[in-house]
Amino acid sequence: MANRSSNVSIRPVTPGELEQMKPERNFDAFQRLVEILRMECPWDRQQTHDSIKENLLEEAYEVVDAIDKHSMGELQRELGDLLLHVLFQSLLASESGSFTIQDVIESAMEKLIRRHPHVFSTIQLDNESDVARNWERIKMTEGRESVLDGVPEILPSLIRAYRMQEKASNIGFDWPETAGAIGSAREEFDEWCDSLKRESTDRQTEELGDLLFSIVNVARKKGLSPEEAMRKANRKFFNRFRYIETRLKSRESEVQRATLDEMDRLWDEAKKNGL
Repeated sequence: MANRSSNVSIRPVTPGELEQMKPERNFDAFQRLVEILRMECPWDRQQTHDSIKENLLEEAYEVVDAIDKHSMGELQRELGDLLLHVLFQSLLASESGSFTIQDVIESAMEKLIRRHPHVFSTIQLDNESDVARNWERIKMTEGRESVLDGVPEILPSLIRAYRMQEKASNIGFDWPETAGAIGSAREEFDEWCDSLKRESTDRQTEELGDLLFSIVNVARKKGLSPEEAMRKANRKFFNRFRYIETRLKSRESEVQRATLDEMDRLWDEAKKNGL
């Protein structure tokens, strides 16, 4: 889609507009609020695409965290923060004449319509597998050189491994059965253990990567999210270790002075308490 944007002039703040600003259930009002912040707030005036990109990532993770907690109130708030970044990044782009939020919306709609011919045209696709395969075929006609294009390197490694495997599977590059993926993971585990006995650290790290990649593959075949599994495991460890610290503190002790046996007993206690 050709870019039709030119440098956009933001409407100046009118007398009384700041005093009249209030929360509304209106997209245009929210967009105007972002524009005013860009003009009137010293911090917002200094920001660039690069300076707030880490904030954008943080907000995306906070959305996921709210979903994991099943907190609809928190999810509502975090989605608002994420939408703020979409509007702010679009505003920065409009200042340089690159694109506007309207261009963002139009291009997203165009892409969705084009990639869903089974919904918006007469093409018949009967199941999820056919839809996924056709989705990848359409993306290759958009100028991509590989079906793996579009999986950002900045993604957490477990998610990136999952997404690359998923894309390869969409075009038929996959184990026919889960048993094949499990067998591969077992082989990779044996190879990693063998490397620990005689290989260099670099080689051990490489074999560990192969093992983790193969475990992700098994999880994907079973419809499990390795990233979610790891988040849950991290949360479980955090809660149980905090239990150890809290119990030791109640005894006027601390983990630095506790024995391993004492901490193990408290760990088992935490497990019995459902942590």
